[in-house]
Amino acid sequence: MHESPSGPARGGVRRRTRRRTAALAAAPLLLAATALFSGPAAHAAPEAAPAPAAGCSAAYRITQVLDGGTVWRMCWHYEGNAGLVLDNVSYQPKGERTPIKVLTTAKLAQIHVPYDDGGNEYDDLTGQGFAQGLMKLAPAECPGGTINTVKVPGAWDPAHPNVSGLCATTRARGHAYRMGGYPGEGTKTYQLQGKDLLLYTVNKVGWYEYITEWRFAGDGTMTMQVGATGTVSPTDYDAGDGRGMPLGKGAKDYATSHSHNVFWRLNFGLDGSTANKVEQFDSTTTTRPGGRTPTIRTTSKPVTKELAGDAGRMRWWRVVSPTGRNKDGHRRSYEIVPGATSKYTGRGYTKHDVYFTEYNKCEQFASNNLANCGARAGKSVDTWVNGQPLKHPIAWVNIGFHHIARDEDQEPMPVHWQGFQLAPRDVTAMNPLTPPALSGHNGHYE
Repeated sequence: MHESPSGPARGGVRRRTRRRTAALAAAPLLLAATALFSGPAAHAAPEAAPAPAAGCSAAYRITQVLDGGTVWRMCWHYEGNAGLVLDNVSYQPKGERTPIKVLTTAKLAQIHVPYDDGGNEYDDLTGQGFAQGLMKLAPAECPGGTINTVKVPGAWDPAHPNVSGLCATTRARGHAYRMGGYPGEGTKTYQLQGKDLLLYTVNKVGWYEYITEWRFAGDGTMTMQVGATGTVSPTDYDAGDGRGMPLGKGAKDYATSHSHNVFWRLNFGLDGSTANKVEQFDSTTTTRPGGRTPTIRTTSKPVTKELAGDAGRMRWWRVVSPTGRNKDGHRRSYEIVPGATSKYTGRGYTKHDVYFTEYNKCEQFASNNLANCGARAGKSVDTWVNGQPLKHPIAWVNIGFHHIARDEDQEPMPVHWQGFQLAPRDVTAMNPLTPPALSGHNGHYE
């Protein structure tokens, strides 16, 4: 189940403490670490080493060359509530002379955990010491990569605040693309087995361990996800039928069901500007008489004011660069692609899938916000949607998972993932991994 206990073991008893770590309104901590600098992928053409990320010292830079010459650059630091934070994330596909800045900052903004029986409700980032629970990673957990040392603010073990806890590596993603002819045509098949740059940490909160992954692909796609693992809480077998599921012999110990509502906070900076635009797209279906194929019409509208939005089956949003255009003259943008979600409607801030708010340095966490932020202390993201014009939009993404325990959760618990993607939309004129033989296939061609 969840994390009835928390923090370090004392006298064999693990207690879940309601401690709140120091808020980080000041400049972010810079931490001693080993950065990952990798050369080109095995099948990439030889080229000069790429320029490193800007805006941080060498120890906090990550630069990685991926499929087809794509380069990702970013900085990182570690905060006392959010844990790992990524800064100045840029993407440079082959053929682009300079890096394309995408994100100014990206981080977790809350893991909210309410129990189905109404007995417990937790804010793991700002109420349960998520960042302090950074776990040491063994070399086998970061194959082919580098494990960076992180200085943890307010560490559970103050005598050992430095934790080898940030893995930076690459991981196979399978097909990046495939295109071939029909059987018997003798047409060449184009295919690429891609790799992602993968950054991750493991943070322990009570009985749970959260694997926070950030993946960056050669085609410009970013995947953000949290995997929950660890063990079922042995102290939460107090539910009844309908509030939990029986684990163990017979049907007497009902493990209490609960939700994991994970929020991310994204501060876009497309092409180096904070004045990004937000657009909402909706597609509607119209039936036609006589059984003819229905028609679908897609419309878009600018989101000019703060918004609490719900993703429908045919609704999505993109964040658009105010200045950048690809070589076809189309505006660069990134689309928010939510993953599978179980929406928890018990709180105002969990009722919506996305929020767009005007930037405010005190609005850092989706619930139980930082204590030193005046009127915003302890508040939630839904209370910040007040119709302000969006001049510097911040995107908040909420992905929920309703955890109804099963026998297979014992023990250790298999990882269950929840997350979303940021997909490039018109950032480049073609697939940045297009092989040279197909480079002329842009738009209508003979």
